Amino acid sequence: MAGRGTDEHPHGADRLCDIGDRVYSRAVRRGRVPRRDAEPVPCLLDLALLHPDPDDMDWLVPTAPQEVMTRLLRGMYDEVSASQRRVGSAVEAFERYAGLGRGARSPQAFASSAGEGPAIRVLDGVARIQAAMDEATQACTTEVLTVQPGGIRREAELSEGLHRATALRGRGVRMRDLYTHVARHGQGLHTYLELMGDAVEARTLDEVTERLILFDRTVAFIPANAERSMALELRHPALVEYLGTVFERLWRLALPLAAPLPDTGFEGVSHRERSIAALLAEGHQDAVIAERLGISVRTCRAHIARLSETLGAASRTQLGVKMAQAGLDGPPRSAAASASVTIPDRESRTAR
Repeated sequence: MAGRGTDEHPHGADRLCDIGDRVYSRAVRRGRVPRRDAEPVPCLLDLALLHPDPDDMDWLVPTAPQEVMTRLLRGMYDEVSASQRRVGSAVEAFERYAGLGRGARSPQAFASSAGEGPAIRVLDGVARIQAAMDEATQACTTEVLTVQPGGIRREAELSEGLHRATALRGRGVRMRDLYTHVARHGQGLHTYLELMGDAVEARTLDEVTERLILFDRTVAFIPANAERSMALELRHPALVEYLGTVFERLWRLALPLAAPLPDTGFEGVSHRERSIAALLAEGHQDAVIAERLGISVRTCRAHIARLSETLGAASRTQLGVKMAQAGLDGPPRSAAASASVTIPDRESRTAR
């Protein structure tokens, strides 16, 4: 009975269930209750709030409320005393371990420069991210490097960081931004660059990495989750240097915003469709291709349909064969490489 009461009524005498409260209250008022009244609440017996009447075992009599209160207070005192002992033990252990490390530099100290805080800090929430970015902007004196995925930049996204960009321009800080080729079609980006003048230089690629903002090769910010509601603030010199190297290599591969996209060398196939074909050949799904190129899934599928029509493919399987025959199953060549390669005419391509 004790086990059943514990499972079905997991509480103490200080917080009885509703039916237990009613039965015990009735027992206190009347002096006793029939045993059958307590059958739904075995907790009253388990907690010794009711016990059999020695004169008649079919009845149960209550334990005096004063005795119950004394018992509760004694139990609470024992729990508090035990908690205090645990806290004391934890403090002693902490002091002992802290003493072992006195005079030695922590890994965080080795990983970051003096006065710069932790080498890696998690920023939870947009407000904290914005505050950290504002702080880094104020300390920046030389350059800011950014990678901006996601296709066409909305006006709201560009306006969000405009105050930081304006402050940086005022101090002569150089800014370089990497976007996807799709961003070229957004008027907001062109307006932003006209406003910033020579302070900002932008280039584009078929696809870029996740978002990155790097200040003075000293502190970098990257997303910490898919929703971008969390970010990592990185000050570890090796990490920051690595991210800077990645940016520079992407920058050399990218095309200036003012430069036209290179011709694909395939009649009727646009540069974007050439990129889609290469990703299709790698086995990526439409949604993945759309995300990597910064376009919607609907737009991606429209380009695939146009590519199929251009190559005369009636199915996705046949499209793969046609792309391979036409040489569209690999990554697009650079502009220089395209100029140095003789592209066969359409008739000879389809015959291969």
